[in-house]
Amino acid sequence: MPRKKMPLAENEAAHRNHTFSSFELEESDRKAGKKGYSRIMYIENKSGRLAGGEACIGRVTFSKTHRTIYYQNRAFQSFKGGCKANYFETETGDPYWISGPKKDGSDRLYAERVPVKIDEDIREEYWTAIRNLPEKKNQKQA
Repeated sequence: MPRKKMPLAENEAAHRNHTFSSFELEESDRKAGKKGYSRIMYIENKSGRLAGGEACIGRVTFSKTHRTIYYQNRAFQSFKGGCKANYFETETGDPYWISGPKKDGSDRLYAERVPVKIDEDIREEYWTAIRNLPEKKNQKQA
């Protein structure tokens, strides 16, 4: 359907009578401090060595594009082309292996038998919903 043309004089009059105000965007949920999508993940520091680094299981939140992961006031971005790490901490540049926790508990990249710390706020959910071992819900390490 063709647009109706407005006569030039009418258009100029409408423009003169319009008062322009500063255009402001509404504050986004993320800017207001509301968190995005969150998930329980396995996080292993790979700086300095390939195997046996410090590791934990905790709740992370994702950016809108899922390119950045936030965990304990730290930001991690996807590391393209890495073979032993898939994310890096944006502030320090340290490499990390971050993945979803496995049901059998073999979360480490090389399956070493080094204990993995479980954050207190997700401990019960980890043992019951992910590992399906509710009798271990009081264990602080996997």
